[in-house]
Amino acid sequence: MIAAFLMFVFGVALVLCGYALVAWLPQRQAARRIEQRIADVSSYEWDRAAEATASAPLVVKQHNRGLVPGLDKAMVQTSFGSWSETLIAQAGMKIGLSTLLLACVLTSIVGAIGLVSLFRLEAAAIPGAMVGAALPYFMLMRRRTQRMHRFEEQFPEALDLLSRAIRAGHAFTTAVGMVADEAPDPIGPEFKKTFDQQNFGMPLKDALMNLAVRVPLMDVHFFVTAVLIQRETGGNLAEILDNLAHVVRERFKILRQVRVYTAHGRLTGYVLLALPAALAVALSFINPEHMNLLLEERMGKMMLLGAIVMQTIGYVWIRKVVKIEV
Repeated sequence: MIAAFLMFVFGVALVLCGYALVAWLPQRQAARRIEQRIADVSSYEWDRAAEATASAPLVVKQHNRGLVPGLDKAMVQTSFGSWSETLIAQAGMKIGLSTLLLACVLTSIVGAIGLVSLFRLEAAAIPGAMVGAALPYFMLMRRRTQRMHRFEEQFPEALDLLSRAIRAGHAFTTAVGMVADEAPDPIGPEFKKTFDQQNFGMPLKDALMNLAVRVPLMDVHFFVTAVLIQRETGGNLAEILDNLAHVVRERFKILRQVRVYTAHGRLTGYVLLALPAALAVALSFINPEHMNLLLEERMGKMMLLGAIVMQTIGYVWIRKVVKIEV
């Protein structure tokens, strides 16, 4: 089985490398011919202008390319591909759609083979493949959640910086550029994208709406709505930002109090998830013959597989119960 799996991985890698060569090599040769022709007919002044242009920042929006560019173009036109691309952007990753999908295929194969080898049961290949295929998306969601938490923690300071810059006489767009330059990740890069978009000709309203899409947080939606309303109706924007920063900080205080109140429920979930595994390990030392029935008999293997699935569902359910949105 291991030899067959290695041969399969080798075959997949060989096919992908062949496709990459076929798709990339003609484009590269055509680009080299164009560069050679330009170099032959260009003068000294043209060379200097080309060097100045090459050193300037690019205005064209760049997309992250994966291992298979053709698959990226095909997937980005679908709703699932668009959602995956948004998830990658929100997680702050620099990978393409094809790279993510290939990782899902590889982890699904590894998960199926791992569960089949563990339980010696062919039916375990299906849940193993499903869990393995979803693992890269779970990791992306986890990274996105951590990044959003860091954004929430840094957002009040960014609002204070915006307010101080506006009180000092700067325009709102200039204040956004100051936040982009001085704030750490992820506040700085996200405001940098917003500043660049409006600086290159996009209306400020569209740039702020794109910020709300990239950072799907309630505080960011409040910020975008407040700024857009103020630009239409007028008012003291610095005072509005100060009040919003105060509201965000107070919401964080309430959220921490809620986490203290729900600590018992979260700890209960951890205990219920770890108790069966710890009990199985203890029984393996106390009475090995009793535990071997679960690993040798077909019914025992199915019971173990069902227990893992139900334990996972129970843990997710407890997490949903104790999670309170503030």
